[in-house]
Amino acid sequence: MRQRLRFTSQSCHTPIQQSAALPETNEVRFPLYICDFKDTAFTKGLFLNYHFNSEQYPTLRHLFKMYICDRSLNGIAITRMQCPPWPKGKKLVHLDLKGAPPRTEYLHQLIELFSRLGVDGLLVEYEDMFPYQGELKLLQATAQTPYSREEILNMQELAKSKGMEVIPLVQTFGHLEFVLKHRPLWGLRELPHCVGTLNPHTEDGYRLVMEMLRQVVELHPGVNTLHIGADEVYMLGEGEQSKQWLVSPERTVQQLFLNHVTKVAQAVKEAWPHINIIMWDDMMRDMSQDTLKASGLVGLVQPMLWDYTPDLDVDRTVSLLEKYHSAGMSELWAASSFKGSTSVYTCVLLTQRHVDNHLQWLKVASSLSAGVKLRGIAITGWQRYDHLSVLCELIPVALPSLAACLETLVHGQFSSEAQSKATEKLGVSTVEVSALERQSPVNSLFPGRRLAEVIVELDVLLNLEDIRFFERNMYVRGWFSLYQRQRKLVHPLITMQIHSQASTFLSLLQQKTEAVRVEMLGLYPESTVQEWIEEHVSPVLFPLQQITDEIMTCMKEIVPQI
Repeated sequence: MRQRLRFTSQSCHTPIQQSAALPETNEVRFPLYICDFKDTAFTKGLFLNYHFNSEQYPTLRHLFKMYICDRSLNGIAITRMQCPPWPKGKKLVHLDLKGAPPRTEYLHQLIELFSRLGVDGLLVEYEDMFPYQGELKLLQATAQTPYSREEILNMQELAKSKGMEVIPLVQTFGHLEFVLKHRPLWGLRELPHCVGTLNPHTEDGYRLVMEMLRQVVELHPGVNTLHIGADEVYMLGEGEQSKQWLVSPERTVQQLFLNHVTKVAQAVKEAWPHINIIMWDDMMRDMSQDTLKASGLVGLVQPMLWDYTPDLDVDRTVSLLEKYHSAGMSELWAASSFKGSTSVYTCVLLTQRHVDNHLQWLKVASSLSAGVKLRGIAITGWQRYDHLSVLCELIPVALPSLAACLETLVHGQFSSEAQSKATEKLGVSTVEVSALERQSPVNSLFPGRRLAEVIVELDVLLNLEDIRFFERNMYVRGWFSLYQRQRKLVHPLITMQIHSQASTFLSLLQQKTEAVRVEMLGLYPESTVQEWIEEHVSPVLFPLQQITDEIMTCMKEIVPQI
């Protein structure tokens, strides 16, 4: 968790209290954030004062140069207990394209990087960025242009030339928000207000899913593996048709789920006998071995067990994998996370959290019975929690995390050697993205480094309490309250002080936001840039802009010649 810390001789963990007053001069205080990692050797912070010149605003680079920190571990805990390296099997990287889809040129740069990092395959989740045709054309994105057929084929060719398998992921039951949000398809929902779950009783819904799969498979010539999703099928059994089906006492929601997934998987095998089928496991976790054996899924699908938490329950995860294996599902996968699993709105991630997740997965792999084999691991990088949620961390911010996680798997620990390999491959001196701005050399090897840097800089500004909660400032609450604004009962001298500091903060935010905009436009479509700024910057910038405008309106009525 990010914490605001002040280093004192008594304690490294004393939180800085919110400023109660504005300084008498144009002094702006910048509490810098660092990460207080579990098991790391340092948790030191520094509270800086910087005097602004009205004609030349300082950059965060100047502030970072003033920041003193312990760099011995680069902010990441070095693990001393080693597990065996990740067992033989594929290491897939998940590309979640339902938010912030990279421009084609950047996507190719990422594939080149993935190859250098040792990635064996791509798990590609297109959603509305796939160029669906015919009756499915309404599924295409409208905020930005979907990838063309040629672009998707070129992406596959590049990946294959680097020795990477491309596995498309198509949701077929839950998380169908991008499908069921469209008015003509509302009738296919399990419940009117549950936009993500398909009604499993309608033939129209089944035909829709199979047509989606057909178009995706046909645009992936030579595909050997297909992921059919089927996670988080919320509210299943709550629809009217499901309730009627469940009236019979021998029927259960588990069977309702299994019937639909088995029907889809069997149809895939009939159409493309050579294709291996992966599905998420979470809807099967509470099922007994007997239920799984009788489901018809044994020998048909390969469960992918996902857990993205840094404190993954090793014993429980091992038990689940062995249950699936005992039920006859001998082909098993794991799924970890290098980004997109901290919170729904995270902007800058903590690499340590994701390294810890992979350390737990190493423990799982080393604890399995001899007969239980994992076919591989998908290192997920969620861009949204679902189609209708806000953007998570962008890919450039998460590439150091990905490199660290991959090296952790290779070495069986996040050792000094693993860290050295990760930083060497990226051309940086740390895998903690929050330190990139002050440590990365100019010749960094990973694409999007500059965008990652300016996002970190802007994130520091956006999370300063003096900026984010400016209206809670004592002077604003004491001399420019809503009551005072409405009645123009304000003190001109103090009010202009408030205006001066708000204007300073506005200029800093606008300057850094423009830097982010320029860098982001080179890698992402305009719609992504606009969404990211409106989600992360506007909620902080607009109140500052409003208060400066209202101050000037008041001043014109109470001060001559304003």
